[in-house]
Amino acid sequence: MPPRVAASSVMDHPDGYGIVSRVLHWLMAVLLAWQFTSAASRQFLPDTPIEDFFWASHTSLGLLLLILVLVRGAWAIANWGKRPDSGLLAGFGHLVLYLMMIAIPTLALLRAYGRGRGYSAFGIQIFSPRDQEIEALVELGNAWHGLLGWTLLALAVGHITMAFVHRRADGRRVLTHMTKG
Repeated sequence: MPPRVAASSVMDHPDGYGIVSRVLHWLMAVLLAWQFTSAASRQFLPDTPIEDFFWASHTSLGLLLLILVLVRGAWAIANWGKRPDSGLLAGFGHLVLYLMMIAIPTLALLRAYGRGRGYSAFGIQIFSPRDQEIEALVELGNAWHGLLGWTLLALAVGHITMAFVHRRADGRRVLTHMTKG
């Protein structure tokens, strides 16, 4: 019989996050870094091999990030009351990050649907092509997806900065909640 994993190492607790929260956090951090790199290469290095390399996976990874943030949100709810107390301001900041990570790929999906060309992620068809474009959905996605994406980048930089500089009342760095659990 395999050894049992202690509940405290899987579940979150007041002194740190469990392995599930940490894996989801760092996996999403890497994927978001890739997404920001792909968007920046498309913006600043158009029609280059660098853009081609990064941009090819942008839409598929966007859908994966949407799925992961929903899983992560559900996991956070399952751990409600067990997680480290981040304070009111940090809690609000986390909520905004979660909402942005839901809104941005959702807007991209709405735009893709509105274009009527169909959409596949990782070779799996999500929706089929249609004959008609839905202009309102395309305009909504065009107006907000990129703007919110760059806003998310700014918020992520702020989040990272605060994780490095913020300390608890006992002097322990807040970053240890997500690195050591």
